[in-house]
Amino acid sequence: MSSGDPVDKDILKQLVPPSALNAENFQELAEKAREEEIPAGQVIFRIGDTDRKTVYLLEGEVELKAADGTVTRVVGGTDAARHPLGNLQPRKHTATAKTRCIITRFDSDLLDILLTWDQLSGIEVNEITLSEEPSGGEEVDWMTRILQSQAFMQIPPANIQAMFMRMQEVPVKAGETIIRQGDEGDYYYIITQGKAKVTRTSKTGAELPLATLHAGDAFGEEALLSEAKRNANVTMITDGTLMRLSKEDFNELLKEPMLSWVDFEQAEKMVNEGKAVWLDVRLESEHQNDGLPGSINIPLFMLRMKADTLDPAKTYIVYCDTGRRSSAAAFLLSERGFNVSVLKGGLMARSKAA
Repeated sequence: MSSGDPVDKDILKQLVPPSALNAENFQELAEKAREEEIPAGQVIFRIGDTDRKTVYLLEGEVELKAADGTVTRVVGGTDAARHPLGNLQPRKHTATAKTRCIITRFDSDLLDILLTWDQLSGIEVNEITLSEEPSGGEEVDWMTRILQSQAFMQIPPANIQAMFMRMQEVPVKAGETIIRQGDEGDYYYIITQGKAKVTRTSKTGAELPLATLHAGDAFGEEALLSEAKRNANVTMITDGTLMRLSKEDFNELLKEPMLSWVDFEQAEKMVNEGKAVWLDVRLESEHQNDGLPGSINIPLFMLRMKADTLDPAKTYIVYCDTGRRSSAAAFLLSERGFNVSVLKGGLMARSKAA
């Protein structure tokens, strides 16, 4: 098995979910896509393998054989071949080339990170808690407003105390850029004094105004949830003061306490007993391919717009392929007061019994 030529981008654009990536993330994936020629009779992967690879059949015919002897055949160029071959981990099938085949395979984590970046692109700004212009007493009001928010009502008091102890106070000047679009996420911010504007840089270089932030508004958390890049710029309009919390402290003190993890056996039991509902936050095309029976599908990038369609009286078990997109979704839903658990490891971590 040898790596060959780059995969034709027109072919890549037919694959699910790579076809849904924006131009920048698609290009990053395309640069890593290589053809592999597999001779007839050669095994591509075996039952029980945990290779963390997402494999697509581009040409030829592959046989997928399950442990019970059930055989499925996939032919390159068909609708079935647009989806990954036997994409659960550990593998539930042995894949064998029945004819000479051309495949391509991606690192599953890379693909999932690109999808998460892509789907969080419209959320970072929308998730900011916007406020009315404060009438005064900013230094006191910002802390009261933060503590009364839905998100902080779920955090253990000891964590909140530790958070305020670990936060750094940062004086800022009018015109200073706090967050720059495209940068890696490093801090979670709260404005304690002053005003800031949120903008997004268009492809032509124009700055598009999106929102104005005041004392008590927090921003920047979404880029920390899933190792995502910043998707907007935040620039001070006036002189002011910020409190910032490092990514590591944010994850330890805020993210983890707000996330409840369940394994597939626990989750399935909760759903079967009517105590929870599956919520698939992958793309619609992914959900249609292998969504869990009875699950609701709201892609991560649509979660803000669709959250009000969910029943706050119900418990939701959020899932994706790896747990990366679903953990981001669960955090965002927890901020809104929903009772949410995350499927640990995602669909790819389901046990063989599942």
